Amino acid sequence: MNIPANLKYTKDHEWISIDGDIATVGITDFAQKELGDIVYVEVETLDQKLAQDEVFGTVEAVKTVSDLFLPLSGEIIEFNEALEVTPEVVNSDPYGEAWMIKVKISNPSEIENLLSSDDYKKLIGA
Repeated sequence: MNIPANLKYTKDHEWISIDGDIATVGITDFAQKELGDIVYVEVETLDQKLAQDEVFGTVEAVKTVSDLFLPLSGEIIEFNEALEVTPEVVNSDPYGEAWMIKVKISNPSEIENLLSSDDYKKLIGA
């Protein structure tokens, strides 16, 4: 199971990479394996300001649809449009090419609520 130590995680299986006041968000390797073959990623919240834990989109697999929860409050400033054409990259490269959104963080103190890689490993029993 791939759980990079340089990222932060949520209990809802999103990963977060923070660079200044911009966070890049995707779903974890664990999440993509649980979902199975990803066929569609939808984010209709571009340019919207959302609170931590609000739904920012959905990911659809062959047999299920799962909500995506925003790890940190902020404005959705970018969507990875490549996922509209090749959503299956979420299965092959969840921490790289399959990033989903970029968020301009509005409340940096929320970073303290995120899980470390060790905490996330405990959560999923890895």
